[in-house]
Amino acid sequence: MNRPDEPASPGFLSIQGIGKNFGGLRALADVNTEVSRGVITALIGPNGSGKTTMFNVISGLLPPSQGRIVFEGQVLTGLPATKVVRRGVGRTFQVPLLLDGLTVLENVMLGLFSRTKSDFLRVGLHSPFARREEKQARQEAMDRLEFVGLAEKAGAMATELPFGQQRLIEIARAMAVRPKIVMLDEPAAGFDRSETDDLVRLFQKILASGVTLFLVDHDMNVIMNVAEHVIVLNYGAKIAEGSPAEVQRDPEVLAAYLGGD
Repeated sequence: MNRPDEPASPGFLSIQGIGKNFGGLRALADVNTEVSRGVITALIGPNGSGKTTMFNVISGLLPPSQGRIVFEGQVLTGLPATKVVRRGVGRTFQVPLLLDGLTVLENVMLGLFSRTKSDFLRVGLHSPFARREEKQARQEAMDRLEFVGLAEKAGAMATELPFGQQRLIEIARAMAVRPKIVMLDEPAAGFDRSETDDLVRLFQKILASGVTLFLVDHDMNVIMNVAEHVIVLNYGAKIAEGSPAEVQRDPEVLAAYLGGD
């Protein structure tokens, strides 16, 4: 098991001996792997294999039972989620986490609060500094909505939009934190083929902007067509990793996930 006080590795995102237990349930078991900068990496596996748990550990929402997460040479283990975001790790969730009663634009602006400097007193007094920050945040949020193709929906109530567009709002909000890596949990769920094709083009656009992508999805067509590196979990343990072609041929993956004998 890696200790938090050991020297950090030089990789981009390094998952080192991560385990996670919930009482007597082992959700992750000594997982070691790397996510490289500038590529699309996918994390796949059957339902209950630990994919979302891994995302929650990386993003600081859950502490690991063992091991550590290292990002750009700095240990993230033990940091609260807000500080993980500030280090450059953005993410979305299986079910879009949008605030009811707020517009699309306002929901995206929430992603900018991790970088604003105005405290509650300045905001409450409508200080010039706070007003300038709000104006900048509003413009930046609009830029992110333009990026994902939802600028014309900025004034709509976020939770009243179709499910697919709610997912795009979350991606825009994740991009608003100016991340170095974005982790997308089931981004293609609920999309039809045309929407999925648009989503794949958005993935490439995000990658071209200099942001690394780490995906969890059950749409194997999406995964095998866009991912350069695939990591496979089963019962919380890593059973394979490699290129999409290598993973598709792996007997253990075929048995556990793709329906082979």
